[in-house]
Formats: sequence, C-alpha cells, structure tokens
Amino acid sequence: MKLKKLNHDYPKISYPRILIGGLGGGSGKTIVTLGVIKTLRNKGLRIKPFKKGPDYIDAAWLALAAGESACNLDPFFLDEAALRNIFSLKAQGFDLSVIEGNRGIFDGLDVEGSCSTAHLAKVLESPVIVVVDCTKVTRTVAAMLVGCNKLEPDFKLKGVIFNKVAGERHRKILTNSVERYTDIKVLGAIPKLKKDPIPERYMGLISHREYESKDNLNYLAQVIGDNVDLDEILKIARDVTHDFEIQSIWPKKVVSESVNIGVVRDSSLWFYYEENLELLKACGANIVEFSLISDLRPPNEIHGLYLGGGFPETQADLLSKNEPMRKWVFNCAQMGMPIYAECGGLMYLCREIFTKDGLYPMAGVFPCSIRIHKRPQGHGYTKALSTRHNPFFKEGVEFLGHEFHYSSCEIKEGKFEFVLDLKRGEGIWSGKDGLLYKNTFASYNHIYGPHIPSWGMNFVRACLIFKDSLALKKIPISQIKAIF
Repeated sequence: MKLKKLNHDYPKISYPRILIGGLGGGSGKTIVTLGVIKTLRNKGLRIKPFKKGPDYIDAAWLALAAGESACNLDPFFLDEAALRNIFSLKAQGFDLSVIEGNRGIFDGLDVEGSCSTAHLAKVLESPVIVVVDCTKVTRTVAAMLVGCNKLEPDFKLKGVIFNKVAGERHRKILTNSVERYTDIKVLGAIPKLKKDPIPERYMGLISHREYESKDNLNYLAQVIGDNVDLDEILKIARDVTHDFEIQSIWPKKVVSESVNIGVVRDSSLWFYYEENLELLKACGANIVEFSLISDLRPPNEIHGLYLGGGFPETQADLLSKNEPMRKWVFNCAQMGMPIYAECGGLMYLCREIFTKDGLYPMAGVFPCSIRIHKRPQGHGYTKALSTRHNPFFKEGVEFLGHEFHYSSCEIKEGKFEFVLDLKRGEGIWSGKDGLLYKNTFASYNHIYGPHIPSWGMNFVRACLIFKDSLALKKIPISQIKAIF
C-alpha cells in the first residue's frame, strides 16, 4: 500500500508505548492487559489500545477497558511503513498506547518468525513486557527469559509479570531467579485467582456482548493494582526514543453525494475492524447501525448493507423470530442492493442454521444450509483471487484476509456462483469462497480495509448507483461491477 504524506506540518512524536505478550496461548496476557489498561484509566490516563493480529473479541474487550476503540495491527496485511503510520495516527493525543500481542511472542508464519508479535514490537520499536504462566515452574522461567532475549536482535524485553503464582515462597524464588540471571525487571506477580474473571469459549474469550463486563473489569483492575508495579510500567513505556511521521492512509471521497450503509451491531453480528468502517466513511458513506434481532428494519434510507462476523448460532432463535427483518434483507438482495457479508453475515444470508437445538430459518438469499461443528472448519490467514467481476472486487485482484469458523455451508440448489479462489485457506468449499447473487456478496473470508482500500471505494460507489436507481425507480439491478 502506497502512503502519501499529508501537507500538514506535523512534528515527529515519540509515543509512550508498551507491548504485552506471552510465551504462548493461555499465558494470561489478555487478562493482564485488560487489568493494566483499566487500572491506568481509573487513574485518569487516556489509554489507546491496540491488538496484534486478526482478533475481534480481544479487541472489543480492550476497547471496553480503555473506553476507546481498539486498533488492530497485523504485519500480515501491512508493511512496516504502514504499520508505523497507522500506529502513529491512532496514538495521537493519548498518554499511553498499550499493544496486546497474540500467541507466543516469537510465533509467526514460519521458522523465521515472520509476522510474529516480536516482529511487530521491533517495527514499532516498542518495549515488551512478557506474561508468564508460572504453574509448577520456578528457576526455569529465568532460562526462558534468557532465551527470549537472545533469540533475535533488537528485541527489547524490559519486564516480566508472573501469573498464577502459588504463594509467597513461589513468588520469591521466581523473583530471585530472574533477578540473578537476567536484567529483566520483575513487574509483578499475580496469584492464582479463585474465579475466572472472563470465561472462554471455542473462539477465545467469551463475547463482552454476552457476558456482564463492568464488574469483571473492575475486579481485574483491583488485581493488577494490588500485584503489579504500574509506575515502573509507565517508566518503561515512556523511555522510548523512536519517533514517527504521520501520513495519510485513506483514499479520497469517491462519490459526489453521501450514501447510507447499514451496519449490524448486536449480539449476533459485531465483528468489524474499525478501520474498515473508517475507510467507508472516508469514501463517502454514512454508517447507520441497526440490529437484526430487535429492529423491524433499519431506521433510515439504506443504500447498502455490511453484515460482519459474529455468533449468529448463539442468537439463532432470536434472529429467526424476527421475520420482518429477514424478509426485508431478502427483499434488499432481490432489488440489487449492494450487500457485503463476512462469515456470520454469510450464515445469516443462508436458508437456515442447524444447531444442537434445532433448525432456524434465516434470510434465505442463498439456497444453503449452515451446520455448526465441534472443530474449526477453517482457521488462519487467507490469500484470495477474485475470479469474476462483482460489486466489490475487480476480476484478477488478489488480496489477503483471514477465516475462523466452526460452521460449514452446505449448498442445496439454485443459481449462484463462487467469485473467489483461495490460494490459501478453506473458504466455503474446497478453496472456493465468495457467493454472489446479484449484488450480494458473502464469504467466510474477513478482510482488513487498509490492506485493500479499493474494497471500500467500490462498495460506496455501488451504493451510489443503487441510490440513483431508487430515485429513478430503475430497480432491480442485476449486477454492479467494481472499477477500482
């Protein structure tokens, strides 16, 4: 992605920042990160949260703790210049930026650790704090930290927080070992918690939309405040020297007048990168949020729909019972309204969802059935090729994305076509993805707008064409072709 420098004379700024990572999944880094953010926010600091990698659930919890939207930073989608630029744009005006890593710090796509949390930390020249699950280990923690410091050059491991510490004797041995064998600061020791502050489900932490969150975040803040040296964390975060220049990342407005894009935000569908919505706004769209569960139809005149990911299977009964909304969405597709659906949105646009509790009718735009499985049916990064013209991607365009779904899409009958070939990933069926009906596009693939800004440009343009057709009463529209 090429970045054009803004004409404004912005100064270079060194943003206080820390990256909190773990030695592996389940280390407790998310719990610690949430607690650190919430505690510092309670002290009056403005915190900007960031999440490394393709994650909606953790990012939503981070935003809730900070009271600010979270930004995803993913080296798979963006080059180093773009990562630094997005970080600097989002970090402006905040006292501290807190970046949560994913997986183990050095876990990447290959043996070189490409796209790892450590790679992101080096790109942003951010000091790193590691959270270590200390269950049944003592001196070995020091050995692991020595290895972390020596594995890669320019990696700034500045502090460690012990998690699941059994007692005072355990804490002392851990602390003395790390202080003897390393120069890494021991920043805290969190005891084994009697209750699970945020339960997990198959996709990670349970959604904040399905679980009472206020008391749990306050509990985490208390735990962190009692057991972690926040003053030392702030000192580490402020002791950074690298500064960044601010550059523009958004394309120019592509329509002569604004259009309204309906975006579902409820407990069934809420997986959206905030940057995707910002891209649509930059291109000329107004975002109109509504619910597939509680609303009978969106509140304003709508010219396009964006149905993100989520957990429609957990809300299948409520979605099914809202028959007026199901019919309205079906009619929008029949009229040729541009509709873009990702994963959970795809599930809603199909004929029905089968869960362990039974069958639930959905919008029925595509003659397909959705079944929920116990194991992932697609999980990881994707690389897609657009094989046919559609409203959102020109034929021949390649782009990156990711998928994570426990459902499968069983095709019944009817006229539709796949418009994506996945060079990497599972998709709907055997590497095929992207169902297309008129101007409705649905796939298991999630995209990140700053990686492919043409998606937003084409989406908004298609909405304007549909808006004009409404004014001229020239509907339905068979298919709009992308031009960007």
